Amino acid sequence: MKNIIIGCTGSVATIKLPVLIKKLLQSDQSLQIKIIVTKNAKHFFDENEIPPEVSILSDEDEWLAWNKRGDPVVHIDLGKWADLMVIAPLDANSLAKISTGICDNLLMCTVRAWDFSKPLIFCPAMNTRMYDHPLTGEQISKLKSWGYIEVPTVSKTLMCGDTGNGAMAEVDTIFKTILDRLS
Repeated sequence: MKNIIIGCTGSVATIKLPVLIKKLLQSDQSLQIKIIVTKNAKHFFDENEIPPEVSILSDEDEWLAWNKRGDPVVHIDLGKWADLMVIAPLDANSLAKISTGICDNLLMCTVRAWDFSKPLIFCPAMNTRMYDHPLTGEQISKLKSWGYIEVPTVSKTLMCGDTGNGAMAEVDTIFKTILDRLS
């Protein structure tokens, strides 16, 4: 049994989450999946489309679990539990947070406490104008210098109607990257 965390941030590409989960659960791997969603990611998917065996965690779960010393610290426990983390999609805001060490939500805290001996895959997704900003390349390079694995964006017509680079990689590409890193 392999344990996977899928992190989702506030990008419209989160609409692909149910498809990615379905592919992972239908693979010949024995996988257990937990999802960590940011507040803004919740806007882009219907929790009813997620299979009941997949836990959906958010900031509230972190704070409800801890009341006193000895209680669970969710972001630490998740990092110990998981064999691999994939952030799909990783929006510009969360990319900036990770690259500068900000950990103001459950997903960012889990990333900040991540064990570098385990794979962390990230799949950027943002508007072309945001993707083309010089900071984006610097931040992606920083994550890669830490050993994180990028699944590069693709160029296509985005939800806003703009055409260019910045769209999250196809689900099949992300799926293959996950399976390659688990083996």
